[in-house]
Amino acid sequence: MIKTDINSELDVALSNQFSVLIAGVDEVGRGALFGPVVAAAVILPPKAVPDLVASQIRDSKKLSSYRRLELAEKISAVALDWKIGFASTAEIDQINILQASLKAMKRAVLKLKVQPELCLVDGNQLIKDLPIPQQTLVKGDERSLSIACASIVAKVWRDALIIRLAAKYPMYDLISNKGYGSRRHLQALQEYGSSRLHRMSFRGCRV
Repeated sequence: MIKTDINSELDVALSNQFSVLIAGVDEVGRGALFGPVVAAAVILPPKAVPDLVASQIRDSKKLSSYRRLELAEKISAVALDWKIGFASTAEIDQINILQASLKAMKRAVLKLKVQPELCLVDGNQLIKDLPIPQQTLVKGDERSLSIACASIVAKVWRDALIIRLAAKYPMYDLISNKGYGSRRHLQALQEYGSSRLHRMSFRGCRV
């Protein structure tokens, strides 16, 4: 593996070295108490890389919500293909959050209409039974442009979903916490109990 950071364009180096079409894959919402875990798979054309690097693409957690939205629109406009996959709260409770995250990633990849020849997967866990060669990359959203783009697209998509759901569950302050265990969210769980979209296998939801 080439050791580099995101600005040295790992994806292009690998693509040039092995002549493959690369998809970056990442998930968001793994630590939330409410809602699905969401993954994105993003394939970038090499010609789009310089502009995206100049836009200071980085891990979605290090960007403001406005900047994430702005970048997600740019990424979706220039990508060769991108798709979203998710695993429901019921699946999370049934198979655990790690396996649900990997399932969400697999679903995102398999939805791609452009077939990648290599998937760069954030983290250290391979996606089970993925019919495409893959390579894990620890802290991939800091080292791979396509993984960072996937983290942004997934985060924006999941946040929009949680905001829509917030109208149905106003007591949990979801607009502010996006399903994570904020103080107000935990207090609401104590007062109102959990909803059908809470992850009952998570300790914070069992009240």
